[in-house]
Amino acid sequence: MSSELQPTALPIESAVHHHHDPAHIKVLVDRLARIEGHVRGISNMVREDRPCPEVLVQISAVRAALTQVARLILKEHLSDCIVHAVNNGGGLAEIQALNQAIDRFLD
Repeated sequence: MSSELQPTALPIESAVHHHHDPAHIKVLVDRLARIEGHVRGISNMVREDRPCPEVLVQISAVRAALTQVARLILKEHLSDCIVHAVNNGGGLAEIQALNQAIDRFLD
């Protein structure tokens, strides 16, 4: 079994091409970099045989941080991408794509 993460589903097709504000992208990438570092720290904790409750608390913190990133992405998508799609005749398809993404996210 490979330790690499494998995609669990086909990509969701979007109705519009997404263009995001570079400042917003930087915020997301910076947060994801912090999360990546946090995950490496958890890996070190496991390697060092740290107590399970300590590891679980750190995993919980990473999950919460990822949820915050998802929340930021969703808000941006609703305020920019969906509005753009509606204004350009692709609103229904974009909303359907968003519904699929939300279903996968909540599984």
